[in-house]
Amino acid sequence: MEKTVFEKNNIRSYVKDVIAGKIEKLKNFIEFTLEASREIKKTPKYDSIREEMQEEIYQMQRQLGALHDLRRNMAKVLNNPTGRVQLGSLVITNKARFYISVSLGEFFFEGDRFYAISSESPMAQKMMGMKPGDEFTLNKIHQKIVEVL
Repeated sequence: MEKTVFEKNNIRSYVKDVIAGKIEKLKNFIEFTLEASREIKKTPKYDSIREEMQEEIYQMQRQLGALHDLRRNMAKVLNNPTGRVQLGSLVITNKARFYISVSLGEFFFEGDRFYAISSESPMAQKMMGMKPGDEFTLNKIHQKIVEVL
């Protein structure tokens, strides 16, 4: 991978915006489903339809809780430059780019692929404390840390 200049603050803001967008979308979906459940007319299948909708609302509320946890955890992620891998680091390896923050998974920022991973993930645990030039192997994939921001 060629060396590219990344603004960690922009990536941090992007991840926070993605989480906020998901929260907003899920809130709207829950509200829509609640409204739809109120408008169901009494039919022979009324009770079963209403139960299914209540189960769906329950599942969405659980997802919403998880997203709120992500947002809270993201608030703990500092934006300081780091020389070694730690929470808040942007780690560029010869294979991928990792943002040690919250478990959001793959995302694209300004045309580049990143992975937002939590500090508890096996990948982050393997890299913790490492510095540019260090190498590691996880799941039979060997990587070299090129840069830590």
